[in-house]
Amino acid sequence: MEGFKDIIATSASICTILQFFTGILVCQKYVQNGTTGDSSPLPFVAGFLSSCMWLRYGFLLQDSSLIIVNTIGAALQLAYVITFYFYTITKSAVVKQMLGVIVALVVMLCYTQYESDLEQAKIYIGFVASLMTILFFAAPLTMLAHVLSVKNCDSLPLPIILATFVCSIQWLIYGYILSDPFIQVPNLLGTLISAFELSLFLIYPS
Repeated sequence: MEGFKDIIATSASICTILQFFTGILVCQKYVQNGTTGDSSPLPFVAGFLSSCMWLRYGFLLQDSSLIIVNTIGAALQLAYVITFYFYTITKSAVVKQMLGVIVALVVMLCYTQYESDLEQAKIYIGFVASLMTILFFAAPLTMLAHVLSVKNCDSLPLPIILATFVCSIQWLIYGYILSDPFIQVPNLLGTLISAFELSLFLIYPS
């Protein structure tokens, strides 16, 4: 089982890093069009917050897979947020969301710095990281009403959703091997949510 755990951890890490890079395809579309159109910054903002939370959780667990993956993820997601900011006409929405993220990260760092009970800190940060991951998975659903009204999925980031589906399944297996509910639950929901989002591309093709 230990060998299988290492294989899943490596595979999930590689797929997640590739998932983070799919944002380049989305941002390339913004650059080509000169605008973000009807897209929302929330997938990138939520991805940045989620990566930062999991990075802190990885340090608490001293899990190298979580640390490496989320260091890369946080850096890339921040770059995507900046790109989105330059090409959107609703810059204030990006600023407000990022200010909320900064406040949440400061609170998290202060708590973990002064919490003497390491196990308690792991539970709290793991719980919050799980919630942030669910938010990241569900972020494209903020465009659901728009998709249903125009019967078109162009506003949804297909590369990110598809990569999320593949990665969620692998991290779900890794979570079961570790018996870690904070990894299991969000990735189970991530698998279901991304599967639903992918079904929309079949119902309302581009």
